[in-house]
Amino acid sequence: MALGFGANARFLAAFEAAYGTPPAADYRQVQLARYGVSARQNLLDNDLLGTGRDPAPPVLGAITVDGEIVVPMDARSTGFWLKGLLGPPTTAGAGPYTHTFVSGTQALPSLSIQAINPDVPLYRTHSGLRIDSATIRLERENLPSATLACVAQGETVDGAVRDANPEIYAPLRFGPFQGEVKKDGAPLGRVVSAELAYRNNLDRIETIRSDGLIDGAEPTLAACIGSIVVRFDGTALFDAARNGTPLELVMGYVRDANTSLLFTVHEAYLSRPGLAIEGPAGIQATFEFRGAKNDVAGRMLTATLMNDVVSY
Repeated sequence: MALGFGANARFLAAFEAAYGTPPAADYRQVQLARYGVSARQNLLDNDLLGTGRDPAPPVLGAITVDGEIVVPMDARSTGFWLKGLLGPPTTAGAGPYTHTFVSGTQALPSLSIQAINPDVPLYRTHSGLRIDSATIRLERENLPSATLACVAQGETVDGAVRDANPEIYAPLRFGPFQGEVKKDGAPLGRVVSAELAYRNNLDRIETIRSDGLIDGAEPTLAACIGSIVVRFDGTALFDAARNGTPLELVMGYVRDANTSLLFTVHEAYLSRPGLAIEGPAGIQATFEFRGAKNDVAGRMLTATLMNDVVSY
């Protein structure tokens, strides 16, 4: 029997017209750093008495299908995942194209993803998949990526690949040195690292069904949280944290004038951090932040992706 290797794995993804129903065609081959979505079904201990000390056979419990996906911060394919996280964008321009994704969308699209292990072979499709949260970290080293927490309705084992000729985005990955962080429109200096997490806080509808699946996963109150680690060289951030003054924070990647990905937290409130002096080296401070709806912008978060992709 052949061994399965991640190096040979492939992944096909498509947005669903109806929740939980995999599309018949029009899949994209997506490139991932990690795929952790899988179906699990626990065993429940049988509580029958009267048969001695040895237990009766266990009973299968409900099916849970969830896990994390790690996707590259890519100038083209990231828009596909942002659509799942925030909803369809509005697109402007005639090349380059500017795709604007906003928080607070009421109805989020669902996806079907087929994980293909050709060595075994094994073909698994996870349908009714929605993105619960995305976490992005900016730092001086390491390849930029996003960790997506996902909740799916079900997993089916297929007999073949769902799309023999899927479309694929030509890779155009951002580099760590292309990251930037701004405060109120101006570059924020001395940033060691930054992290941003957007959460849909999906509510799993766990009704009683004969197939053991959930009825759906619907978004509730959204959240945008994160942190900024800076070298201590002034009191501007401390003053904003101490006074409860909201800031506009922008973080993301700029490859060139026509290729960028920027996340704007329109109204971010900073926590007041401790300031420990650990020794003779430079002093660092970690500011945590939480986003809130800005009345002028009409939303909490905007993700702006500029590239050569016509539409998502």
